[in-house]
Amino acid sequence: MRWWSLANLVSNAGTWMQLTVQSLLVLQVTGSAAMTGLSLAVQAGPGLLLGLLGGAAVDRWPRKLTAAVSQVALGAVGFTTAALVALDLLNVPVLLTLAAVTGIISTVDGPACALLGNDLVPRRDVPSAIALGSAVHSIGRLAGTALAGGAVLLFGTASAFVANGFSFVFVAAVIPFLKLVDRSAEEPETAPEPEPAAPADPRADGPGEPDEPDEPDDSRQRAGGGARDGLRFFLGRPQLVLLAAITALSSVFGRNYTLTLAVLVTGPLAGGAGSFGTVSTALAVGGIAGALLAGVLQRPSVRLVAAMSAIGAAFQIAAGLSPTLGLLVLLVIPMAIVESVSDTAGTTVLQTDPPPAMRGRVLGVWRSLSTGWGLVGPPAIGLLMEWTGPRAALVIGGLVVALPAVAGLAVHARRARRADTDAAGQAPVATAPEPVEPVEPVEMVEQPEPVRVPVPARVTGRDGDRAPAAVTVS
Repeated sequence: MRWWSLANLVSNAGTWMQLTVQSLLVLQVTGSAAMTGLSLAVQAGPGLLLGLLGGAAVDRWPRKLTAAVSQVALGAVGFTTAALVALDLLNVPVLLTLAAVTGIISTVDGPACALLGNDLVPRRDVPSAIALGSAVHSIGRLAGTALAGGAVLLFGTASAFVANGFSFVFVAAVIPFLKLVDRSAEEPETAPEPEPAAPADPRADGPGEPDEPDEPDDSRQRAGGGARDGLRFFLGRPQLVLLAAITALSSVFGRNYTLTLAVLVTGPLAGGAGSFGTVSTALAVGGIAGALLAGVLQRPSVRLVAAMSAIGAAFQIAAGLSPTLGLLVLLVIPMAIVESVSDTAGTTVLQTDPPPAMRGRVLGVWRSLSTGWGLVGPPAIGLLMEWTGPRAALVIGGLVVALPAVAGLAVHARRARRADTDAAGQAPVATAPEPVEPVEPVEMVEQPEPVRVPVPARVTGRDGDRAPAAVTVS
């Protein structure tokens, strides 16, 4: 797990180096802000349209091989982009093509790498592994953003893409040496909706012997099913649907801080780029602290995600009403902590609630959904800020997130109390047994032996009568 965490750190740093430079590169090549936004949309589009298919592929193919191949492919895209930039051959069609290829590969790479990390630890440690991954992601984001500026200044724009390519190659080189946990040595996982078992081969057991339950074989289970099965399973799990609804509201109205806080800092608070940099650093520090705090979670639930979302929305409302930059920074840190805990808990539920054979497809559904609200969120909150201003937009967005979350928690609490009351009413009342009066011992009276009294025998007369025999008198 240590090597995998190190590989993830290197990969995230390289990815954020490229992302930091990519928008500036597109703007330099095209000279159009609209084209810059289009390139980002083209890269995100495959996740929206092909997320289901990517998740189904992850369930079907061997996980280590899938992750390694996808990492090599992403590295090849990075090296190709670097070569085109260095040779000054990058134009708009080629740029959009590279963005689309990156998006297509990521539909497989994302769920494959996420689930591969879970396969490296015992089942009880999966929440801690996910929390560690969140912390590594946040640290990699900080490191990559900081390294991008220095790399471009010293070696040029192509260096960021070269660094990202080597980061993918490093991950691909580590994957073959990772040791997966033997799930057969652990207690069998209880799946909420087990897959139907295949008919047993009568030649496998002797005549008259019952079939022994086998441990689930992930490789065999991944061979069946498709994208449609993943969507059907997702929609049939109420907790996954509720998780998607909570996350969608939070992502659209509460998570676009690079936009909302930038407008708030540079507008009503009259700050500059340095002030927004301070706020961004506070967000990153809070995110890392929240991810580390989430590592203690053992059984996160959708209720925890809803509660953390409501608390984060309350901090967002307070941030929108903040009169000074110093108070905003103080509010941003706990806001980022709470939302990082919420994100880690949601990711844990998403990766542990489905049975193992369905997790790739569930992550594929989630990628399609998250890409959708990721595309809708910035324009929606931007229009809201245009109409109401940044302060009002933060307050309204916080209310939109908090009110449904609090209402859902209240409904759940009421149902839980009603269920407890019904269970208490239906439970049989234990009654004390009636006292039994002690029975007095009965004295046994010895019966006297019968006394035989001799009676003179009657002599048989002429009429044939016989005299009676002796009579026994008690």
